[in-house]
Amino acid sequence: MKISNLEIGSEAMITGYEQGSKVYRHKLLRMGLIKGCRLKLLRKAPMGDPVEIELNGQKITLRKSEAEVLIIDTVE
Repeated sequence: MKISNLEIGSEAMITGYEQGSKVYRHKLLRMGLIKGCRLKLLRKAPMGDPVEIELNGQKITLRKSEAEVLIIDTVE
């Protein structure tokens, strides 16, 4: 599942990453977007880009293309 599929206010857990640039993946890891971490979708811009998530008490804004690198599962 991707962040773009989440509803605002929904929580999810990061389960992996799409294939791509290792440099960018390391950037995500440095921001705290690691496997097993829970996040909450706070806002989406009208066209879906960017998105704002909350992670470990921090708010992070990502471009849609950046957020689509994350593979997530919803948390009930």
